[in-house]
Amino acid sequence: MTAQMLRKARTATDSRFGKRPEDRSVDEFISKGIVVIDKPMGPTSHQVASWVRDMLGVEKAGHGGTLDPRATGVLPVGLGNSVRAMDYIHEAGKKYVGVMRLHGDVDEASLQKISQEFLGEIFQTPPVRSAVKRALRVRRVYSIEISEKVERDVLLQVSCEGGTYIRSLCVDIGDALGVGAHLQDLRRVSAGPFVESQAIPLHALRDAVEFWREGNPKELMRIMMPFETVFSGWKKVLVKDSSVDALCHGAPLAIPGIVEFSKDIAKGDKVAINTTKEETIATGVALLSSDEIAKMNDGMAFNLERVFMEPGTYPRNWASKSAPQ
Repeated sequence: MTAQMLRKARTATDSRFGKRPEDRSVDEFISKGIVVIDKPMGPTSHQVASWVRDMLGVEKAGHGGTLDPRATGVLPVGLGNSVRAMDYIHEAGKKYVGVMRLHGDVDEASLQKISQEFLGEIFQTPPVRSAVKRALRVRRVYSIEISEKVERDVLLQVSCEGGTYIRSLCVDIGDALGVGAHLQDLRRVSAGPFVESQAIPLHALRDAVEFWREGNPKELMRIMMPFETVFSGWKKVLVKDSSVDALCHGAPLAIPGIVEFSKDIAKGDKVAINTTKEETIATGVALLSSDEIAKMNDGMAFNLERVFMEPGTYPRNWASKSAPQ
């Protein structure tokens, strides 16, 4: 038990059912794993996901956050059942490095001052060529760092909420400066828990797939990640083996089914609900705080939001009308 977790009960797990994510076979990774692609300039994010799907021979693949054709960088691609987890990467924070080209001369002091006025909640209309409806939306910008300015080219780093349009942000900054501006180059360096150092080019995936088909899965295993990586950094709850199958059928989680839980859960928080082997069963929403869970011995603690584990992975040990315990 780590310093960040509180223990509610002691229990043993049955090694015959489930397995730790890192112990999955290559076939299991392909059916519900994630690969992080270093998206090249040119294709759409959807095209890249389709190429990954075809290389690995899976029925479906989905990416975790659109990069327009001219942008490069971190593009998580979920395979098979892990596609359902990609929505959480769409929502997660992103970090970008880009070059903004000013249309007129601006001194660095004014540039620094005006750019900081775009921190916090901002209103944006998606660009004309975006893949979504062009309606006014609110997004949050966490930081804008001006790294370098050479004449009218500005190297900047932006950390922001998922769904923020950096091209629109640069146009708005240019308008606020009174000279105009546009985004010249853009690279995403992180998307949720996935970072640039984990991203691989498409040809590296193709080579790994060829080695695998020739009987050597080592390289493919090295670059594949369990879908649980999506929930790195989330608050979490570990549950008894006897609770798992009921959760797989969508039942809420009651306090008697809990083994450990994060110490800082507040009502309404989203959490990852895991087995004691750290497999993610589902995401859930807290009905109680950590303090309340620690003090109470009965009652519902979490409603489920999205279930990932297939029923039957763990044995059924519940009555049809009861909550998991």
